[in-house]
Amino acid sequence: MDELVADVVIVGFGAAGACAALEAADAGADVVIVERFDGGGASAVSGGVVYAGGGTAQQLDAGVDDSVDAMYAYLRLETGDVVSAQTLRRFCEGSREMITWLEGNGVPFEGSLCPHKTSYPSDRHYLYYSGSEAAGGFRDAAKPAPRGHRVKGPGTSGKLLMTRLKAAVRERGIRVLTQTTARSLVRDDDGRVTGLVADTLRDAPAWVVARHRRFARYAAKPGIYVPSLRKSLHRRVERFERAHGRELRISARRGVVLTAGGFIADREMVREHAPKYRGGLALGTSADNGSGIRMGVEAGAATGELGRISAWRFVTPPSAFLGGIIVDVEGRRVIDESRYGAAVGEKLIEEHGSKGWLLVDAPIVAQARRDGWAQSQWFQWLQLRYLLRRGRVVGSTLDEVARKAGIDAEGLRASVEAYHGDEDPVGKPDEFRRRLETPPYSLIDISVRPNLGYPTPMLTLGGLVVDEDTGAVRSTAGESIPGLYAAGRTAVGICSRSYVSGLSLADCVFSGRRAGINSALAQGVLDKNENVF
Repeated sequence: MDELVADVVIVGFGAAGACAALEAADAGADVVIVERFDGGGASAVSGGVVYAGGGTAQQLDAGVDDSVDAMYAYLRLETGDVVSAQTLRRFCEGSREMITWLEGNGVPFEGSLCPHKTSYPSDRHYLYYSGSEAAGGFRDAAKPAPRGHRVKGPGTSGKLLMTRLKAAVRERGIRVLTQTTARSLVRDDDGRVTGLVADTLRDAPAWVVARHRRFARYAAKPGIYVPSLRKSLHRRVERFERAHGRELRISARRGVVLTAGGFIADREMVREHAPKYRGGLALGTSADNGSGIRMGVEAGAATGELGRISAWRFVTPPSAFLGGIIVDVEGRRVIDESRYGAAVGEKLIEEHGSKGWLLVDAPIVAQARRDGWAQSQWFQWLQLRYLLRRGRVVGSTLDEVARKAGIDAEGLRASVEAYHGDEDPVGKPDEFRRRLETPPYSLIDISVRPNLGYPTPMLTLGGLVVDEDTGAVRSTAGESIPGLYAAGRTAVGICSRSYVSGLSLADCVFSGRRAGINSALAQGVLDKNENVF
């Protein structure tokens, strides 16, 4: 059995792990990252959007007027009391510096403002309204501003985000043990976490290493879109790990930081904590299996918000669809359609049996077809084609289209009549409303269910409870567990109650940096020259 020693040991090499490593190294710590695959995690398959505001350089370039107070007021409504007011304020006040820090580590941003509301902009725009800032119920309480800062790169730019952060880690000389799986934490007699036990493929045959890497990469993408392919590839990955893994003990002089992602890939944990959320697309990698959370629990950690899962039901792009109304099987309105897609998904799942339809008329469909390609990424365009073909029924009257969709016609007519009133019953701002009076009418099925043509991406939001000043993991007794820290989706954080695009990555940066610097500054427990591998 081999042994290795470092000041700070980080489990997981996504955005939170990378940021923790960079801050710990800059604070003078000797850092080791333990990563099951090649690094990147869910961050690398994300859209690469970082939620930031208060007057970032990109906002100023776009002529956007924003303030820390406005950002705080909006997020207070979204996040509730999941973190203290002081922590949320600190997050908002540090937002501009966070973007500058990322840029200093090679991550590019741009202030090209998207002129329409969308779930994710095309490659022409890198700053956009990424939440419900402009929706009814929010705009009056907090001045709206676009705060979705998308990393400047083609397509979904999470891959570029992690490419740049990984390069910054290499430049610092930080050791990264890829294809190494953390199995359990090591604690001393006083309960302090002093390291971990892992299995590594470092000395496995070259062909094993190569195939393990290749299968893991394909399981992440395109496996994320084809669950059966992901499952098949992951079984092969596990066989390699069982047959060729060698035990490795890693001692931590100052602390262990758990940044191993969430648990969306663990069906049993999802079934236990959020049984309604089993019909979505697991947004992440096979390593988002709750391993970091379980290791923390085994060390006595408290957990929180494990029942909170973000389920995305976007109706944009195209922006024309915002003029329609979302109804349930009884024809009742579901939500203000200008709300963020996760709010739509939650409402459908929690209150409407996961079933919903978007009602639009002929002019909206025509506008959607005209704008669809220009406003979309390739995958959004494919989803729009699906919705306008297989996902849609058409009728010359509201009664006819309701009958074809299998929903209550009387309820639908009542919803349309109310929508045409002076004020929208669910609070949608007038700028997004359109009269639905030109047949043929269409009901587009946006129900939450397994559907490759129109999937519902989901990610878990809860995790280990941490000290909001240091990132130290809290025990079930409410005390900090010495030597143990957590960040990102392994921990309860800013977005653990409610999610909008960019808030998870922003929290990964915020909490990762917090855990990294505090673990590096913690009092050492091992002699500097002890057991050096």
